[in-house]
Amino acid sequence: MKTLLTASLLSLSVVMAAAENPVAPQSATVTAGNARFTVLTPEMIRVEYSPAGKFEDNATFAIINRELPVPQFKTTDDGTTLTITTDNLNLRYVKGTDPRTNPASADNLSITMELNGNPVTWYPGLDDPQNLRGTYRTLDRNNADEYRDRLEQGVISRSGWAVIDDSPAATRADGSRSLAFVKDPDGIDWVAPRADEDALDIYFMGYGHDYKKAIYDFTRIAGKIPLPPDYVLGYWYSKYDNYTADDFRNIIKSMADNDINADVLILDMDWHWNGEKEVSGGRGGWTGWSWNTNLIPDPDGLLNDIHKSGLRAALNLHPADGVDSSEDQYTAVCADLNIDPATGKRIPWQLEDKAFKKAFFKNIIRPLERQGVDFWWLDWQQKLTNDSIDGLGQTFWCNHVFFNDMKQARPDRRPVIFHRWGGLGSHRYQIGFSGDTFITFPTLAFEPYFTSTASNVGYAYWGHDLGGHMIEGRGDPNDAELLLRWMQFGVFTPIFRTHATKDPLIERRIWTYDNFDDLNATVKLRYAIFPYLYTMARKTYDTGIGMVRPMYYEYPELDEAYAREGQYYFGDDIIVSPVVTPATDGISRQEVWLPDGAWWSPAHAQLLKGNAVHTLDYTLQQIPYFMRQGSIIVNNPPEVKKVTERPGRLILNVIGGADGKGQLYEDSGDSNDYATVYATTDFTQTVKGRKTTVKIAPREGSYPGMPTQRAYELRYFGPKVNKAAVNGKKATVSYDPATACSTIAIPTLPCDKAITVDLENAK
Repeated sequence: MKTLLTASLLSLSVVMAAAENPVAPQSATVTAGNARFTVLTPEMIRVEYSPAGKFEDNATFAIINRELPVPQFKTTDDGTTLTITTDNLNLRYVKGTDPRTNPASADNLSITMELNGNPVTWYPGLDDPQNLRGTYRTLDRNNADEYRDRLEQGVISRSGWAVIDDSPAATRADGSRSLAFVKDPDGIDWVAPRADEDALDIYFMGYGHDYKKAIYDFTRIAGKIPLPPDYVLGYWYSKYDNYTADDFRNIIKSMADNDINADVLILDMDWHWNGEKEVSGGRGGWTGWSWNTNLIPDPDGLLNDIHKSGLRAALNLHPADGVDSSEDQYTAVCADLNIDPATGKRIPWQLEDKAFKKAFFKNIIRPLERQGVDFWWLDWQQKLTNDSIDGLGQTFWCNHVFFNDMKQARPDRRPVIFHRWGGLGSHRYQIGFSGDTFITFPTLAFEPYFTSTASNVGYAYWGHDLGGHMIEGRGDPNDAELLLRWMQFGVFTPIFRTHATKDPLIERRIWTYDNFDDLNATVKLRYAIFPYLYTMARKTYDTGIGMVRPMYYEYPELDEAYAREGQYYFGDDIIVSPVVTPATDGISRQEVWLPDGAWWSPAHAQLLKGNAVHTLDYTLQQIPYFMRQGSIIVNNPPEVKKVTERPGRLILNVIGGADGKGQLYEDSGDSNDYATVYATTDFTQTVKGRKTTVKIAPREGSYPGMPTQRAYELRYFGPKVNKAAVNGKKATVSYDPATACSTIAIPTLPCDKAITVDLENAK
């Protein structure tokens, strides 16, 4: 079967998906007294030092796989000093010494490498001010870039090296630790103490400026980034409000009446008893598990109507307060935990307890899922660490258990949760939300940097409250221009979700805004680019590289790539530089750096040269994004209403004037066999003078329900095409000078046959 990577990487990818082993091959390890070194790759060595001589062979929260192909290396031991040499690293350890010197020094342990031909030496405790950072648990109450310094360390650095400190005593930003995992008969790896709480356990990553290889290898040891179900990449309607069932139905109807594409509907806190108290009192607060029948008297009927409209439903959870005696499920949970319900005592939240976990999911989560809940929004924001297990992060543990419970209990679909970052390893639970930000342009301006930088720790699926969450000062809660610019940014992010807090002054029903046509155009653009987006999501699964990524991944030796933190790559062939400031007289002036090659600007219908900084003007309707010359980017046609559709006609955006390629990845959208059951179609363009040949290769692979034949609309951007032929037969060309686009219709043909389109430009 064809892959998006090389055959060797696909083979490795499938092996990783099938089995992970925390125990490294014996031939990869070198032990010297209380020190142990594991050579994982030519650029990565695990360094352990245990005063008790107990090394960790269990998986940890951060690292779950150490069984990699053993690279070539050699060791020398003169009785005093142990040396380990790979193709890229040289480790020197003075036997019998503790590497954790105070002050930090290279006397006992050091690793030497080269960066751009110059020697670099690292030792434990060495500070790294050039680390390129990762992400942070939440942007709650962040205004502008106030949280910039809170971002955790990433696995790449301009210094050429980075360190993952997975030591038992190392604390994450939320105060938690990376504890151990042990296998459990119930199928979910369970928390356990580390082998030696005083041990040093670090992973030295000396990848120089090959950032993408470093991140790929990080996902080899820390776990792959799962491919989410297709529907989560569509538009989510979400707002914290005391909506009734009829309100939700009216929202669904209004979106349909106004031709607004959507795939997900969020039921925020008021689905359960909280702000809306029972007449008799007794129910309320952030935590709740029982339907608020004042607002939603017939939950089954509402969920059924949501599904009939083609939407998926997610419910918001704040689990911290456990299960109160007023909950409908209280007696059943008590019975399974051997608690007398007559006591009326609240059952505390104790997800680290297997008996509680079993009773909770059996009596609360399973029945709600049977009613029609598709996935869960874990809005944990209470106590960050656990009382009964020192250092257990509540955020991380909720993510781990909920995601893997869905994986185990609902094998008919892909596991997905919507959650907060809980430290290294959280990428395995894929979809995150950044929290409660202020409705300001400066806050929007921080999010492109925040989103792309998260890829440095594999956190590839940040979703934001598009439009902002809450009012700051005297700001306009419904600034139509700000919402538009936020949604334009959201088009080119992993998760496209508008949201806001429960405030009657804030509106997120976009059809009520005066600039609705512009707002809805962003939704339409999101659905148009879905085939490209989903193809890049698959590449994220295969490579570990997020679709939103910093410019320096591709240009690590150029200072410009680090300075331009407000712009980013969106997949392989698009650069985005969102407008994040108010317009003047309806125009925003944007300075954009374009790297080598040439880049097509849809807003200006022109090709812009690379290796240059451009100052460009944008109307409110225009978005600064640029497509690489030579690329072929697949779009959905306008008639597609759900990202779950696999249409019989697609649009090929061909950015003419240079040789190039593109690809379409497809699968059934919500099955767990996507690692091996999928299909790809390759596209190439070859340019010779005024003639261009576009080839559509036969589709390779298969998946259930795939179209057997397909039509295409080829849109060629560049000089006007005056002649075209499809498989040798003359084809009609239409040309739009406003967009500099020549359009050729390719008739419906079998997907397993090659198609050749010959084009000739006008003089």
